[in-house]
Amino acid sequence: MLKLYGGPGTRGTIVQWYLEELGVPYESVAVNLRAGEQQQPEFLAINPMGKVPAIADGDFKLWESGAILLYLAEKHGDLPEDLETRSQVLQWVMFANATLGPAIVGEASRDRAMTQLFGPLNQMLEQQPFLLGDRFSVADVALGALLAFFPIMLKIDYSDYPAIGNYVKRLSERPAFANTVGKR
Repeated sequence: MLKLYGGPGTRGTIVQWYLEELGVPYESVAVNLRAGEQQQPEFLAINPMGKVPAIADGDFKLWESGAILLYLAEKHGDLPEDLETRSQVLQWVMFANATLGPAIVGEASRDRAMTQLFGPLNQMLEQQPFLLGDRFSVADVALGALLAFFPIMLKIDYSDYPAIGNYVKRLSERPAFANTVGKR
């Protein structure tokens, strides 16, 4: 059975949400970051970088939330088959992890990044319910989880971006979200 290593307040919750969406059985293994369990040899054998989340799927080990999400989507037949749509999924997962997350978390650049990134995203979500149009995908998990965390962690208000607020609300109504990210 797949093992998901994470814990409260980590991106492991994002992977957990997607596993729940897929209906994939898994074992959740809490890594006590405060006690330094992520730096112990047993965990470093899974992720030599000493970070969570990480998975062990049999003998296969993988870390970084975006890589894990894409692996699970590929393994469980949840990636689009056509190259263009598949590339859009990859684009959104990378955008969430490499562009949006770092830009918004950085306090010095937050206001400018919100205008630059939330404006176009809000306009797009005014036209469609999910990142790929009418189809919920792993891209929505990657981006949606961050957007759901920002108001909690950073006190970000989406009143200037109502379509983003509605998107987060729509995602939060999904049972898998409520059972994972929503419990945070």
